[in-house]
Amino acid sequence: MGERVVIALGGNAILQPGQEATYEIQLENVRKSAEVIARIINNGHTVVVTHGNGPQVGNILRQNEEAKHVVPAMPLDVCSAESQGFIGYMMEQSLRNELLKLNNQAPVAVTLTQTEVSADDPDFQDPSKPIGVFYSEEEANKLAEEKGWIVKEDAGRGYRRVVASPEPKSILGSKVIQQLSEAGTIIVAGGGGGVPVVKQADGTYKGIEAVIDKDRSGFKLAEEIKADTFMILTDVENVYVNYGKPDQKALTEISLEEAQGYVDEGQFSAGSMGPKMEAAMNFARTGGRAIICSLDKADLAMEGKSGTHIVG
Repeated sequence: MGERVVIALGGNAILQPGQEATYEIQLENVRKSAEVIARIINNGHTVVVTHGNGPQVGNILRQNEEAKHVVPAMPLDVCSAESQGFIGYMMEQSLRNELLKLNNQAPVAVTLTQTEVSADDPDFQDPSKPIGVFYSEEEANKLAEEKGWIVKEDAGRGYRRVVASPEPKSILGSKVIQQLSEAGTIIVAGGGGGVPVVKQADGTYKGIEAVIDKDRSGFKLAEEIKADTFMILTDVENVYVNYGKPDQKALTEISLEEAQGYVDEGQFSAGSMGPKMEAAMNFARTGGRAIICSLDKADLAMEGKSGTHIVG
């Protein structure tokens, strides 16, 4: 029996560091990702793909700034939706094409996804997630005054706008995604963590300017659609402890207890592997299978031949 698998693609699957952000380059990266995912689908699994959008939203925000005297700028939640749209288009087209090469007629669809967060999330009180382009201190302070932005110095490289990165509470539309998945449709959903929205007193929803961590959102999506496996794809084959040191060790299959021990030791950086381990462990606690592995060996990881597997 095939499994229902939520696959979370890292940003390098769409745009790698140092690459020019042209449509052609991003499409080719997406095609390579789709080639691997298509093999997993062809092995009998039903896949829901989610993905990052950091570089793309950053470029949309820059376009806003460059053209603000000609075209009105859009808020961050709308920019997130824009990026979901064009990345989803590339992903759907690429998955269809790669499946056709395998004579696989599985239907593919994209859902533009909203993610509910709490307006009371503590991260809104002290935003720290940098987005967009770098500014001089003078430019940043002027923009902060004009637009009500919060700006902070970023690692000696200049000043950037910072926004909240709240915890995802629920994925709007997850029931529809689950139903489509159960019917055999391959879904692309929750791009960039989903468009952040808050629920108002009357039960309606409203967009809010924030950035949701895509691995946390991916876990929430996997949990809500009752996935069997949650797979986080990155640029390394395994999770490592003592990374970069002479005694570095690749983790293959570990228990939740072992994983928590490594977290308590501070083995995983908050800016890289930390959120991935947190999301994978949360899914393993639900009784599912959590895998962190490299993109190019994702099909082997599904067979237990590669990657780090966390079991409850």
